[in-house]
Amino acid sequence: MTPYKLLLLPGDGIGPEVMGQVEKVIGFLAQAGIATFETEHDLVGGSAIDAHGVPLTDAALARADAADAVLLGAVGGPKWADVAYEIRPEAGLLRLRKDLGLFANLRPAICYPALADASALKRELVEGLDIMIVRELTGGVYFGEPKEITTLPDGTKRAVDTQVYTTGEIERIAHVAFDLARKRSGRVASAEKHNVMKSGVLWKEVVTRVHAEYTDVALEHVLADNCAMQLVRRPKQYDVLVTDNLFGDVLSDVAAMLTGSLGMLPSASLGAVDAKGSRKALYEPVHGSAPDIAGRDFANPLAMIGSLAMALRYSFGLGEAANLLDGAITDALANGARTRDIAAEGTQALGTAGMGDAVVAALKARIG
Repeated sequence: MTPYKLLLLPGDGIGPEVMGQVEKVIGFLAQAGIATFETEHDLVGGSAIDAHGVPLTDAALARADAADAVLLGAVGGPKWADVAYEIRPEAGLLRLRKDLGLFANLRPAICYPALADASALKRELVEGLDIMIVRELTGGVYFGEPKEITTLPDGTKRAVDTQVYTTGEIERIAHVAFDLARKRSGRVASAEKHNVMKSGVLWKEVVTRVHAEYTDVALEHVLADNCAMQLVRRPKQYDVLVTDNLFGDVLSDVAAMLTGSLGMLPSASLGAVDAKGSRKALYEPVHGSAPDIAGRDFANPLAMIGSLAMALRYSFGLGEAANLLDGAITDALANGARTRDIAAEGTQALGTAGMGDAVVAALKARIG
């Protein structure tokens, strides 16, 4: 069995703790003969700043480029609040996305049956929820130029962030969304702000044109602010939701709370498929570094474990193994396993390591 090359970047805060639980699962998958991995570790974010003075070294980027996939924990924290903007912890993650060409961010928002009552919404609104948010990741306001703060002649300051999209950037993310919809329920909603933003006008125009190649998929256009409202009002109306970098950042966090906790949601950042049929990819939980609970065995590792399941599916073509791991997460929750963020008030919660053990135990039970 040829091992898959995985680069593990635990990062900051709770990152190392949740990554440790992924390593338990990786070890079990190898032991069970399902998949074997050749793993390397490196630094990103604040930990890289502490060790090297930059949030991502050239050597770490080279390892990421050589890997079949990258798993990343989390970056950032108040410890690095005063570092220069150019070397802030998040810049390491942005460099990975940009230099590896990871333009498509997939963020599933799934409400597990056992957690319907943990959602901020009523059970009937979220039970059975399964949305895939497709966020364009390397364009838009986060990367547009000019991006600067200047001092005006009267001494006041002016800040500029530039929202930029090209036809090609929108076309490729639209294709990802429509291709995914064909494997799901055949519905795409495209969110932008064409009523007030020129980039939104182009976005709607291009997505509409690409849709002509997918007559078997239904397309709906929705203004991004209305989409946020609809996610809270009636979230199950959406299946695949495609949007730009900024709106995708916001809307995916809204969707996260429908599922009960940010600690539940994995994500995949994918590049283009090359001539050999492979693609660069980075997998990470949606949650942040949560420095307030770091080192206390409180963090929920399910989003990190779910990110490994996405890697099995999208990078390694191991759909059955991905289904097995997703099923183990479902089983662990159905058996009552809960970390603090999803535990009902007054009930006993597992620690980070305990939840990792519960998923491995559920995997063993499924294999028999």
